[in-house]
Amino acid sequence: MPRAAIELRPLEVQRLTKPGLYAVGVVPGLYLQVLPTGARTWILRAMVAGRRRDMGLGGYPAVTLAQARDLARAAREKVKAGIDPIEECRAARSAQAAARAADLTFEQCALKYIEANKAAWKNDKHTQQWGNTLAQHAFPIMGKLLVRDVALSHILAVLEPLWQTKTETASRLRGRIESVLDWATARKYRSGENPARWRGHLDKLLPKPSKVSKVEHHTALPIDDVSAFLCKLRQQEGMGARALEFTILTACRSGEVRGAMWAEIDTVTKTWTIPAERMKAGKEHRVPISDAALALLNALPKMAGTDVVFPGSKGQPLSDMTLTAVLRRMEVPATTHGFRSTFRDWAGERTAHPREVIEHALAHQLKDKAEAAYQRGSLFDKRRRLMADWAAFLSSSGHQADVVSISAVRAAA
Repeated sequence: MPRAAIELRPLEVQRLTKPGLYAVGVVPGLYLQVLPTGARTWILRAMVAGRRRDMGLGGYPAVTLAQARDLARAAREKVKAGIDPIEECRAARSAQAAARAADLTFEQCALKYIEANKAAWKNDKHTQQWGNTLAQHAFPIMGKLLVRDVALSHILAVLEPLWQTKTETASRLRGRIESVLDWATARKYRSGENPARWRGHLDKLLPKPSKVSKVEHHTALPIDDVSAFLCKLRQQEGMGARALEFTILTACRSGEVRGAMWAEIDTVTKTWTIPAERMKAGKEHRVPISDAALALLNALPKMAGTDVVFPGSKGQPLSDMTLTAVLRRMEVPATTHGFRSTFRDWAGERTAHPREVIEHALAHQLKDKAEAAYQRGSLFDKRRRLMADWAAFLSSSGHQADVVSISAVRAAA
């Protein structure tokens, strides 16, 4: 126990200006510390668990003599109860710091989630779509909210205005919000159930997307019109026309064709190997090249300084609008992607090729997981026969038809 000191009065304390440590009395161990800089601060010196501890009680005169004595008495009561007031204070400050570190907003969590996952996503466009969707629709409503405070009312405020009119966008947005909140829960920034979850929760509050969203299929030419169109297309000049022709012959997606590189094509084995990073499913895809498609490739000029099969004027891949412009110029009521639908209709209705072969040719993921597990091969040889039959069909009657009449025939139907 510190020796009892003479009780100092407020005026006497005020006059203590020489550097040193001054006992002020009343509460044992309470001192006013005067620093060489002139600053003055309160110190409580006490024995805690057998060792001397010095505890700061604040600066003078912000903390008055009376207040310092009250603080010192409270600290001594804790020591008497076996509590170390210094460690207790440190623990409180640490808890406050941890709480502040966990005070992230929904927007901050979303940006951290995107940064953490973008390496696993297929391309920069996907990352950009994630950020843009959240920034446009979610951030204005709940971006500044602490993520732990995001509740059902906020989720509905984001989704309900879009659910009936932009159902697909709203459905994707819901999934992205759910992912961000799951991430925040795993990182201990929030707790409890996810208010953006669908099954057993939002599915009771919002209609199923399939019930309110009208599926709009890509416009496709009828099976009996496509060979006539291809005949007319072959009379068109330009790299866009050749890329569109190759797209039809291979039944591939336009992006896969526009990004094709000569290094991916083996003219000896008649095989085009599309790397996983350019495939929608993220899996390498081998495309059998028919004789007609190979003849097209062999007739293409190769531009110096680029490996792109269908280059633009500066050697870069063609844009999607280049192929669309060809169709518009020919006044054909179809989209580039629609030719995949025409191919699927022809293969399913006019041939005996198995469904799984047709789906593999389109690089579709089989929805039946059991079937997909057994069908691990690419059915490449069977797909080669399918694509040869497709090329033969495309060339079978094109010379007999008048492509210019396609629009008129469809309009009259």
